[in-house]
Amino acid sequence: MSAHFKAVDRETLYLFPPSMQDWLGQRHFARFVVDVVSKLDLHELKMPYAGVGSEAFNPEMLLALLFYGYATGVFSSRKLEQAKHDSKPFGRWRGQLEPAAADSHP
Repeated sequence: MSAHFKAVDRETLYLFPPSMQDWLGQRHFARFVVDVVSKLDLHELKMPYAGVGSEAFNPEMLLALLFYGYATGVFSSRKLEQAKHDSKPFGRWRGQLEPAAADSHP
């Protein structure tokens, strides 16, 4: 008797770019973290940015990354860096932006 398995296709391209909203359930913890951080008053964190140099990442995004990482047991910057590539929830908080770890700069 031969086994019948569903074909695995890892080469299919998306017709449209995927929506981050579709990747996580409505009640996923990552959504909760992003919502909580969006309600915080981060004025004091945003004030020091003078607007010179390269464009800075939004402190809300970075704080959500930190909160989500700590809440899920990811504490090191290197593990956070790896998780942003491996994990859909980490992609949710960063909005597909690519913040690099401090030690990955040339």
